[in-house]
Amino acid sequence: MQTDKIFYSIFQAFPSIFFEIVGDKTVNTNAYEFVSVELKDTAFRIDGVFIPRDETTNQPLYFVEVQFQLDLTFYRRLFAEIFLYLRQNESVNFWRAVVIYPQRNLDPEDKLPYRLLLNSPQVQCIYLDELDTAENSLQVAIVKLIIEREETAVERGRELILQAKQQLVDETTRKQIIELIETILLYKFTRLSREELAQMLGIDDEFKKSRMYQSIKEDGLEEGRQQGRQQGRQQGLEEGKLQAKLESIPRLLALGLSVEQVAVALDLTIERVQQAVENQSG
Repeated sequence: MQTDKIFYSIFQAFPSIFFEIVGDKTVNTNAYEFVSVELKDTAFRIDGVFIPRDETTNQPLYFVEVQFQLDLTFYRRLFAEIFLYLRQNESVNFWRAVVIYPQRNLDPEDKLPYRLLLNSPQVQCIYLDELDTAENSLQVAIVKLIIEREETAVERGRELILQAKQQLVDETTRKQIIELIETILLYKFTRLSREELAQMLGIDDEFKKSRMYQSIKEDGLEEGRQQGRQQGRQQGLEEGKLQAKLESIPRLLALGLSVEQVAVALDLTIERVQQAVENQSG
């Protein structure tokens, strides 16, 4: 899973999620722009920077680093990047750094040269598995979906989609949040097609209006057109859809779904799923 890319997408689309997980709900997110920064004349690139749109204010600039693998010299690189950025951007006077880890054991022990900074409010380390969702925060729960175990991720995705429909009044925001949930799951399950994932999430009429579902729909129509030229348009489309469902059964079972759950997800009878399993094992 390309965690830096998914976090970049999340923070660009919903900057409020970043300030939610750092525990500052008072920030006016419209006052910030989130960008990726490549430092001049070096090989350094900072994952993301929340830059105040108005440089005359006292709002801090936020450096954001996503670290999902152990790097023993991570802090030496991080602070080298930060201070080089400050050297190249003399207008910056207020800054904070936020490091996002999936869990605490990836936080390296090489901290002694930077202990004063790391022990100050200027640097904040966030461990996703320790984030508190007791307040029923939808935004925090969506971020934690990134580290959800594969065995429970799809079910958790369904729960979050339902929560979004119940809590979000604005239709545009609700659609964006639902698409974000699906995007996170697509990053997690790279071996699943979009159609398979959409079926597992239980797409309804509202979700079918999303850009992602329209892409799924177009893919299905194109497949139907190709088969229709050989076997007759309607017959080819139906057979193609059925064949795609049958071919996806082993992958869904491998994710831990039961035969009954696969049957519901693919809109097939239990007998048809069992028969497909027997045919493929034989």
